[in-house]
Amino acid sequence: MEKTAQCRGAAIDALSLNGADSVEYRVEELKERNVPIPASEHELTALFRQLGARSPELWARSQIEEGIPQLMRFLFLKNAWSDVIDEGNIEWIDHAIKYSQDRPGEPYSGLGTALARCRAAGVSSEDLTEIARCLQAQMLFEIGYLLDGPSDQYGPFEVSWGLFQTTEDGRPIGPQISGLHESVLELDPTGREMRPRSS
Repeated sequence: MEKTAQCRGAAIDALSLNGADSVEYRVEELKERNVPIPASEHELTALFRQLGARSPELWARSQIEEGIPQLMRFLFLKNAWSDVIDEGNIEWIDHAIKYSQDRPGEPYSGLGTALARCRAAGVSSEDLTEIARCLQAQMLFEIGYLLDGPSDQYGPFEVSWGLFQTTEDGRPIGPQISGLHESVLELDPTGREMRPRSS
């Protein structure tokens, strides 16, 4: 099997390559096909732009010139952020409360119970969402840091781990996808890097 780098987190279909100033991509859920990652800075910049990167040129230039797998880093963090509660979304609170009422004693049912008490005490839904978002983003940072390897050894055992791109059959290829914690805030969908609206 040829070990060509493949972008397995998103399908990248080239729609047009009409000269140096026209590069467009359609980004979809990928499970059906693997498409080679663009090798030129120009095409990679266009892809980062389509993916929603705020500084597509910097992401692409770093990958081309420094050999850092920035596309993999970006896709991992973008997918991770998709699981963080959206700013302004308060429906999750009602869902959590209902879950705790329907399934008391189940894992995570304590969340809904606590949320119901907070509401009864007058805490606004917006404040509850802000608390949840901040805690989730902090967890993304910690997981991103942890993926670089253990901070301490475990007794007599020397263990290590890392995040890598893989071939279709699961073999790791390319450099380690590291330093994810450094870019967590940059991918905050609000663009404020988790700062409150008032600041």
